Amino acid sequence: MVHHQCCHPAKKSVSGDLEDSPSTVVFGDCSAAASATTYKRKSPKLFFLLLLSLFSFAIVVLPQLLHLSSTTFSLLYSAGGGIEDPPLSYVPPCSSPPNGTICCDRSSFRSDVCYMKGDVRTRPASSSVFLYAPNSDPVLAQGTHHRVLQSEKIKPYTRKWEAPTMDTIDELELVVENKAPDSLPKCDVHHTVPAVFFSTGGYTGNVYHEFNDGILPLYITSQHLNKEVVFVILEYHDWWITKYGDVVSRLSSYPVIDFSGDNRTHCFPEAIVGLRIHDELTVDPSLMQGGKKGIKDFRDMLNRAYRPRIESLLKEEEREMQLNAVESPLTPLSVILPTKPKLTILSRNGSRAILNQDRLIKLAEEIGFTVDVLRPDKTTELAKIYRSLNSSDVMIGVHGAAMTHFLFMRPGSVFIQVVPLGTDWAAETYYGEPSKKLGLKYIGYTIHPKESSLYKEYERSDPVLMDPNSVTKKGWEYTKKIYLDGQNVVLDLRRFRKRLVRAYQHANAARTRLRRSGPGTSVA
Repeated sequence: MVHHQCCHPAKKSVSGDLEDSPSTVVFGDCSAAASATTYKRKSPKLFFLLLLSLFSFAIVVLPQLLHLSSTTFSLLYSAGGGIEDPPLSYVPPCSSPPNGTICCDRSSFRSDVCYMKGDVRTRPASSSVFLYAPNSDPVLAQGTHHRVLQSEKIKPYTRKWEAPTMDTIDELELVVENKAPDSLPKCDVHHTVPAVFFSTGGYTGNVYHEFNDGILPLYITSQHLNKEVVFVILEYHDWWITKYGDVVSRLSSYPVIDFSGDNRTHCFPEAIVGLRIHDELTVDPSLMQGGKKGIKDFRDMLNRAYRPRIESLLKEEEREMQLNAVESPLTPLSVILPTKPKLTILSRNGSRAILNQDRLIKLAEEIGFTVDVLRPDKTTELAKIYRSLNSSDVMIGVHGAAMTHFLFMRPGSVFIQVVPLGTDWAAETYYGEPSKKLGLKYIGYTIHPKESSLYKEYERSDPVLMDPNSVTKKGWEYTKKIYLDGQNVVLDLRRFRKRLVRAYQHANAARTRLRRSGPGTSVA
């Protein structure tokens, strides 16, 4: 139903969009609206003329409107919530520089990205990448001179706003040079596809940062190239390649290059230096080059990346069971949904551990869950973590980097994050909101002071317990020392039970939908 309102001007939001419902028609003058209504009653012929005009509009003008540019088209909206933009590709600033030039987009506070097009050649010894412009200078043709046309410096890491962190990142100098053809450095390796240069330095070693600052931006920056791209890594680590090789192989069909460890001159037709990043652990479809792909598409890519290894693990288990003369309940390609909903607890060692975890497991089993306890560390194979969480209906964990693994959960499953004192903002920003964008049912469980181990260390009226915000405002060091490194959790299971019951009901409903979608639904 369309509601007509008079004398209420439309308010604008910060973005400039109308705050009024698209189903509301706003008139600027009530008296004008009233007189128009009166006139239509006295002149019924006008009504038929109006219908005729609308009919002509539909036949003659409307087809031409369908050819509006995507920018204009996106401004139109319907009463149902808006007309979706046509699936046209987003073009990032600087992404199509003229041949023989460098264009750098430094507009984002998160990262800089430079684009080079033409004769691109690496020079690791001087931490530089050269772009040789077409030579039209007769003096240079004699091979006695060269001329620098442009120079840019960039640190290809996605935490641009953190000066102390960026101080640790290797810097690249990008140079456009006009040089005599016979003096150009020889190409030791000639590539026919573009290169993407990025760093695995900084906070690499922490799974949150590895995904947020590295893997997701790498996907955002390179997915439109359809694997026809070579990755050139600064601050290269063998362990990083081992850990993320399955994912990298879904983004590139070529071996990665260790920039500083490979002194050969690699030549490319173009290069992207730096990675684009959208927000915390997410992908913004409206900013994706090559089509509107979002975080669910990223997760589909993870599924394809880990599936071969998971199938290999299943076959290994089958062989082991056969050797032990035990009939395998597993099939090589899929695992049928188990009878009970599966709940996985991401268990922590050290700080922010659930001290009454055994009782939590017992309670979950009483409610009806099959419970799995996962204790991932830096050496745990990601495919094994993916397999466990992808086959889970519910994941429970205390706020921390391991919550990044919500990316391994199936959309529609449940993520319960236990939020210790002093971590409310970070828990919601880094994991709560991103998990909702993935399509998970997110349940945040903010503990009471009595559920914190800090309750036994501080007076009941101490701001550490009663006003954590006043403590966290003092800075990161206070927050880390008190709330992250010095706090464990004892769950009030009577209060927590309500969350478990909600999760169980949601999981059962979701499993019913899966069963109806067809037999043998794969969750492995």
